[in-house]
Amino acid sequence: MMEFEQLKDKILTLFREDQEFRYAIAGLLGWEEILRRLDRHEEELSRLGRETAELRKETTELRKEMTKLRQDMMEGFRRHDEEIAELRREMARLRQDMTEGFQLVHRQLSALGARWGLMSERAFREGLRGLLERELGLRVEKWARMDREGRVFGHPGRVEVDVAVRDGKVVLVEVKSHVGRADVYSFRRKAEFYEKVEGKKPSRLLMVTPYAEREALRTARHLGVEIYTGV
Repeated sequence: MMEFEQLKDKILTLFREDQEFRYAIAGLLGWEEILRRLDRHEEELSRLGRETAELRKETTELRKEMTKLRQDMMEGFRRHDEEIAELRREMARLRQDMTEGFQLVHRQLSALGARWGLMSERAFREGLRGLLERELGLRVEKWARMDREGRVFGHPGRVEVDVAVRDGKVVLVEVKSHVGRADVYSFRRKAEFYEKVEGKKPSRLLMVTPYAEREALRTARHLGVEIYTGV
């Protein structure tokens, strides 16, 4: 009995471990083709297992690359947003600089225009004084008094006007580079102030300018002021 058990164990061991023995036994039993097919299936399953593992590995790598690509894209979007924000800040600063520059140019031009207007009025005044004295024999003088009651300007201030005198007649002259309606009213108040201080009513009120506004011309006719623009 012991020898039979040992023989059986040996046969089972050979059947498990020795393929040729297994095929020989299967051939005797008519199972050889079935075993061969099972072996081929086992090999195919093994190959499929290896391919599946390789595919799983490639899928894992692909996922890693996709994750990195997504991170790179997010980082790129973040940098893009930061660059756009910085560009907007730069544009805002440039706009502010341009606005300040335009304001500075405007102030400089305004100051230059005011200065040029003052220089023009002085030049006109000196030229007119010389013309009146040389051609018409009139004596032109600058008249200036302090208006403490603010009759002319609405507040205390120094009032100046050019005065031409001939045969006892007084002609007040105002020379300006530009005359508006307010200038006409101001000149009229200067004439009234002169009359009050000197006790003499001017016989003529003359304004000399290269340009007078339409409203200024109408106001001048109403107030008895003569405006000459042909200079």
